[in-house]
Amino acid sequence: MASFNSWISALRPRTLFLAVATALCGSGIAYSTGKYSILVFILTILIATILQLLSNMANDLGDFQHGTDITGERVGPQRTVQSGAITPSQMKKGILIAIGAAAIVGALLIYVALQFMELKYILLFLVLGAASIVAAIKYTAGKNPYGYKGLGDIFSFTFFGLVSVVGTYFLHTHTIDFQPWLPAIGLGLLTIAVLNLNNMRDLDNDKKSGKITIPVRIGLKNAKRYHAFLTLGALVCFVIYSVIYTEAWYQYLYLLCFLIFIKLLINIFKIKENKLLDPYLKYTSMGTFILSVCFCICINLA
Repeated sequence: MASFNSWISALRPRTLFLAVATALCGSGIAYSTGKYSILVFILTILIATILQLLSNMANDLGDFQHGTDITGERVGPQRTVQSGAITPSQMKKGILIAIGAAAIVGALLIYVALQFMELKYILLFLVLGAASIVAAIKYTAGKNPYGYKGLGDIFSFTFFGLVSVVGTYFLHTHTIDFQPWLPAIGLGLLTIAVLNLNNMRDLDNDKKSGKITIPVRIGLKNAKRYHAFLTLGALVCFVIYSVIYTEAWYQYLYLLCFLIFIKLLINIFKIKENKLLDPYLKYTSMGTFILSVCFCICINLA
């Protein structure tokens, strides 16, 4: 039987900062409009957490299935299935439990948030929920995983950026408008940045195992330039949001958080060995969480 520490390793809790950041952001924007539900807030944080854990387990199993971790070039934390700490059948059971939990929490969230809404919105969120589960699994697991074809960035941006922020905002407000989109794009870009760091770190391993990521396609130097574009693009999105939707100077103070990302970006460009990028995944993920918290506080200081 797999140990508790092995499951903690497989679940990779350090990645949860990013998942929580996007759901928190959508709730913070909704709160600024005066339309907010504490139960929706709790459930959206919970579903985002479950989907991230599901993705982590599926990633562990998927890389084992495709032989990604047998090249001897892996830099990040040791995979639990590949190392034998958790068997493939045990991991599959864990994935099924996470799918069940996501389905239950997702259904409860839709019932709480949309019980008085039109049927088309209920159906839309059921489809989005199912698509989020499939996307979490198919990143590296199963046949034809999209993460092995350089499509991970697009799916991460869509589901852990746009869908999470805009979807959370809608579940609170029951309205469709432009307000959540710029922060959603900004956090989506930072989500890609975390994935890009992961892929830059694992570039040599991925290249040997046939996993085609963006850094494998464009090389480490251009991947760093891509990373700069993602970071600065996120900054632009939040600046434009503040210009449109805020009035007081102190509501801009959260933008100081971008000093964290600029400092990280400078350090990333200085690093010559891609294996030394590993700590920056945690730093960028935590930085995104801090940005989201500060953003939510500042926009509601009216």
